[in-house]
Amino acid sequence: MKLTEFLLAELDREVERSRRALEQVPEGKYDWKPHEKSMIFGYLVNMVATIPMWITMQIKQEELDVAPAEGSKMEQKRLDTSPELLQALDKAAADARSAFEQTTDEHLLTSWRLLAHGQVVMEAPRYEMIQDTINHWAHHRGQMTVYLRLLGAKVPAIYGPSADDKEFR
Repeated sequence: MKLTEFLLAELDREVERSRRALEQVPEGKYDWKPHEKSMIFGYLVNMVATIPMWITMQIKQEELDVAPAEGSKMEQKRLDTSPELLQALDKAAADARSAFEQTTDEHLLTSWRLLAHGQVVMEAPRYEMIQDTINHWAHHRGQMTVYLRLLGAKVPAIYGPSADDKEFR
């Protein structure tokens, strides 16, 4: 199996898992957080909805500086409702799929760099960075399901049944 096929199939599985979680986002909880040191719920769910954008960048760009001297040009639009989050997920996933369709395994073997303030903080083959991004996505989605539970929302089946969703997925 080609790297592009493997990673694309993994993307598709994680999109559907994220969709199930994002469908449960209650409205009016954007600024809620379970602890003073925790990130706010709205930021977390926005990240879960848009992480596939990172994959697109890892394929199409040579590097990303998350803290450039001139300030970040990345805009995070405030998404307050489940339909808005699902629309963002669909767009981010479609762009990532398109990037996979336009690349090659050889390109995924080339190096990609993550910078902060112009300094390299991570450098690895693109396919490794993409795999790390997918793992990062699953981590934050898991964090999100804890927030859902604490907010009294339903927790969907992700890798198996939950107390609210008995399906095995």
